Amino acid sequence: MLTRLKVNGFKNLVNVDVRFGPFTCIAGPNAVGKSNLFDAIRFLSALADEPLNKAAMSIRDEVGRASDVRSLFHRVGNQYDDEMSFEAEMIIPREGVDELGQQAVATTTFLRYEIKLAYRGDNLQSSGNLEIIEEQLSYFKKREARKRLLFRPKNAWLDSAVTGARRGQNYISTTVERGKRVVRLHNDAGGGDRLSKSGGRPSLRLAAKLLRTVLSATTAAESPTALLARNEMRAWRLLQLEPSALRKPDELFTAPTTLGTDGSHLAATLYRLAISNGNSTKNNVPTDESRSHVYGQIASRLSELIEDVYEITVERDEQRRLLTLLVTDREKTVHPAKDLSDGTLRFLALSILELDPEAQGVICLEEPENGIHPDRIPAMLRLLQDIATDVNEPVGPDNPLRQVIINTHSPSVVAQVSDSSLLVTELMESVASGARFKHASFSPLPNTWRTKAPENPRPIPNGKLQAYLNPVSSNGVENDKDIESDSDSAPEGSRVIDRPDLQFLLPFSQPQQGK
Repeated sequence: MLTRLKVNGFKNLVNVDVRFGPFTCIAGPNAVGKSNLFDAIRFLSALADEPLNKAAMSIRDEVGRASDVRSLFHRVGNQYDDEMSFEAEMIIPREGVDELGQQAVATTTFLRYEIKLAYRGDNLQSSGNLEIIEEQLSYFKKREARKRLLFRPKNAWLDSAVTGARRGQNYISTTVERGKRVVRLHNDAGGGDRLSKSGGRPSLRLAAKLLRTVLSATTAAESPTALLARNEMRAWRLLQLEPSALRKPDELFTAPTTLGTDGSHLAATLYRLAISNGNSTKNNVPTDESRSHVYGQIASRLSELIEDVYEITVERDEQRRLLTLLVTDREKTVHPAKDLSDGTLRFLALSILELDPEAQGVICLEEPENGIHPDRIPAMLRLLQDIATDVNEPVGPDNPLRQVIINTHSPSVVAQVSDSSLLVTELMESVASGARFKHASFSPLPNTWRTKAPENPRPIPNGKLQAYLNPVSSNGVENDKDIESDSDSAPEGSRVIDRPDLQFLLPFSQPQQGK
């Protein structure tokens, strides 16, 4: 779970500092930097899994897939920054395994990962190379968690999510020795350069020679905590649910049984959830009643989007060796996935994801309102918030450590989302080295938990929300000083559209929530 992200020098993200809760909605017009923030999260995920240049090439530039690593650096005119840096605070799962199946148990679960990269031109490679300037993996003590997690989780969640203790230095550190930068991977027992109980001295690597991050090559034997941090970051993903992938049936015995980032393997994932349900078994084999329980949960959720849902099942075709998702309406007409609408398929995929305890980490989703009727957007928002971990309950199989971040420019989404979940993106102008440039800024609403952060983020002026709350109006409030915020008049936890200090922006009287 990503709780805070600081980015500098990546695309149009300059001195960005964003805090995240379990569910975050980022709103803003096109081309201001919403997707760039997602790209920064994806880049960190790729750096935990791939060599440096391959990770860079997996991230899009202004016109599509990057063809030059330089395109990821902040640019003013034709001048690029030489360095970019990232700092991610995260809560990781307590246990996991590495790629060799070795068990790992973290000594602490509240961590901060820092990476600073520089561009190095290469005459033999036109795209250039990335070089690690600094890499760090540090930890927070448990008593610091309450101060840093401003979204106010309950003690039961906090005690289950933030665990362990450590004495000694960071898990990964960077120092300069004899004029050369050295990255050290320390074992979990700490102890500096001395031999530790877990065996061996910290491993040393010359930063300039590294083709990938130290974190990305960590195993459970070397540092279980670093390995679990790597696993957590690798689970940060951008869902781009494609109707063509959602509609495809799955191979019976060979298809992956987890939902792909494009929505593929929908049927196989639901079938795996159904047959692994342990509510009712006979001879350790799930019964029809047990499978029906899972299918019933998905059907109940889908009925929030479309009323004409009677049943959802997965057909197992032994002859063709295919799994096909089927939706039966109230007239008992059966509709295979290939016949369902795009919006229905996306909602189905997210419903299955919500039920899957194996789906963890950060889930980013662009414009979830696509294909959804405005009247059904509240149902979509409820689903997305249910996917995220519930900070009122302990973390466990029924409440995995999972997080949802969406972006949107839809007035319907902004009006309905919780005000404490909203960040508004806009372009700000700054000057550096005599040159003016615009960069992305992410601002919370007044009197919400992010405004209590020590870095004191600038709240968005109320007038900036007029385009969302009064989308038919052509006379937006352009001057930030035109409308002053009354921070005392807006209790946290209400919908954006229900805030008393925003009512005068609405073109007509709005019904209050729950009435």
